[in-house]
Amino acid sequence: MYHFFIAKKLYLRTIIPKNIQAMIKRLILCAVACATMFTATADEGMWLPSLIKERVKEMRKKGFKLKAQDVYSDTKPSLKDAVMQFGGGCTGEFISPEGLLLTNHHCGYASIQKLSSVEHDYLTDGYWAKSRSEELHVPGLTISLLERMEDVTDRIAAGESKADIIAKASEGKGRRASIESMYYGNQFYLFVYRVYSDIRLVGAPPSSIGKFGGDTDNWIWPRHTGDFSMFRVYADANNEPAEYSDENVPYRPKRFFPISTKGVNEGDFTMIYGFPGNTQEYVTADAVDYVVNISNPMKIALRTIRLDIISEAQSKDVATRIAYAAKHANIANAWKKWQGESLGIERLGTVEKKRAYESEFALWAAGKPQYAHLLDSMHAAYEKAIPGYFARELFNETISGIEALNFAFWLNTQQTRGTKLTADIQVKGRNRYLNDYRVEIDKAIAKRMIAEFITRMPAANVPTQLTAAINEKGSVEQFVEELYNNTLLINKYPLTTEEITADPMVQLAAWLTPLAKSNGAYAYRNLSNVPSIEKWYKEYMQALREWDKERAFYPDANFTLRVSYGTVTGYENVDGEYHTHLTTLDGIMAKDNPEIYDYNIPQVLRDIYKNKDYGKWSIEKYGKSTIPVCFLASNHTSGGNSGSPVINGKGELIGLNFDRTWRSTMSDIEFDPTICRNISVDIRFVLFVLDRIGGAGYLLDEMDIK
Repeated sequence: MYHFFIAKKLYLRTIIPKNIQAMIKRLILCAVACATMFTATADEGMWLPSLIKERVKEMRKKGFKLKAQDVYSDTKPSLKDAVMQFGGGCTGEFISPEGLLLTNHHCGYASIQKLSSVEHDYLTDGYWAKSRSEELHVPGLTISLLERMEDVTDRIAAGESKADIIAKASEGKGRRASIESMYYGNQFYLFVYRVYSDIRLVGAPPSSIGKFGGDTDNWIWPRHTGDFSMFRVYADANNEPAEYSDENVPYRPKRFFPISTKGVNEGDFTMIYGFPGNTQEYVTADAVDYVVNISNPMKIALRTIRLDIISEAQSKDVATRIAYAAKHANIANAWKKWQGESLGIERLGTVEKKRAYESEFALWAAGKPQYAHLLDSMHAAYEKAIPGYFARELFNETISGIEALNFAFWLNTQQTRGTKLTADIQVKGRNRYLNDYRVEIDKAIAKRMIAEFITRMPAANVPTQLTAAINEKGSVEQFVEELYNNTLLINKYPLTTEEITADPMVQLAAWLTPLAKSNGAYAYRNLSNVPSIEKWYKEYMQALREWDKERAFYPDANFTLRVSYGTVTGYENVDGEYHTHLTTLDGIMAKDNPEIYDYNIPQVLRDIYKNKDYGKWSIEKYGKSTIPVCFLASNHTSGGNSGSPVINGKGELIGLNFDRTWRSTMSDIEFDPTICRNISVDIRFVLFVLDRIGGAGYLLDEMDIK
């Protein structure tokens, strides 16, 4: 499909003279440019906390009461010391002086699943430790606390190597450091973390609360999901990172969040502190066109196939449902996000707006030789890079979705490196790639994904050995059937070197490895990060900041600590349909359905609702008592902000960010203040579930509840 779009662009540029192109650009500009300038709005932006003093004046207008040094400080405890990177892609926050942390249920999902079994189904039933001794260690889970961040742009420009800076900053127990690029290489920041690995599950609601609505409600408002889980960080006697040990004690954070139970109202100030993962606010129309017309349709279609196969198998067997719960959730999350993103981009006309913006920029740049070439150079770089990047994404969505084949890739790589594949090493590989594995599911996925790979990939990129093998067997389905019948990787270990080399799954991996390696240059976060494209963005960002003086430029998200702020507010979903900012327990009961797993709430919640036995957590809404569940705000968030604390103007915790509305997911590319909303679970619902359903009210005693 991408060949069509490239050809279309080339065709138009070939047949239309440059002077006519310029005229068209000016006409477009006159029509829409003035109304579509990409100027940061009041609630837009993901700001570096060390520079938050530049935003405090604007924040105070919305109700912020603290000082900049309360948000971030290298020399004294600040709110940044209460926030952490949780696992590999979420945020968490301390809510007690004894290392108790809060994050999303979906962030803790894989950990909860890892600790679950058919006999102890903590996903379905939930889990609440009644004492410290019952807190469950989660192997492999870590949290990272930011100690400091530093602008090292001048040091690098002066010749100091990044490796030396990182090595020096990483000295000390449990420390890690990284240097991250801002504004496409115009600035570089050093981030120094302290990493803790003794993390224990304290509590999680049943999935019918923590994942209420499942994939159906994901990215949707109104929302009624109690998306939270609780863990505790342990350290040695000196509060230093330590491997898991019974001798460890709860970590003592420098700062933790006090909790406000006063509730939220329309217009209240909100601030989110967390680690957003990926935005592309400054990319050209080329990149957006690729996302909405080429990349997203392909990825959505392929993930739909995989999800259908997994869902059917899960519906037939409880053990399979548990085993594939986290896998299904991981596939589905981005799958649904991409759908909303494409709808939002199309609704906003982002591609056309970008082109208009670039046309105005081109008129300004034409008189500046250092910038006049930029857009043409960027267009050419995109056209050259798209085929390879598309091939890489297609490879990832098809071949990389086959579990046994991923194990084979790993074995083949280890053999190529000369690694001695001992029994222990093989077991570790199996546990990594064939964890909670069902061969029939994997085989069904392999049949469809290899067929899609053959159909969608340009023939020149398909290994000749694979084509010949499929032709010999008569069909992809028969090829895959015999592949799984003859491989030893699934059922036998340890394997000898000869068995690994001769295994048909490893041979298939060997055939595909050159393709994976040849596309290695395109294994980047976004198309715009491909080096042949990205190299132009450093200059482009310099030019934009020189030209567009009214625009508030914030660096794209890259999973480093950021602050965003806004207000509690609803939005007009469609003409005549306004979505208010708060949902309640009444909405949960309206959706309750014992016949549907994701909507089958615990009986105890039904009983509480029937008796209105809410305790001190009830509120009055429309003249009756109920429990607040979720609320909306206008904070600019992205993936990675899952689990981020939502705080009020006093720095008190009022909620836990976990999602965006479906029509907001395009905010990674364009933020629309009229409709972009983040969704948070109300902290009062968290406390209600903890107290009235979990029976873990003792945890309230270690919190500072106001």
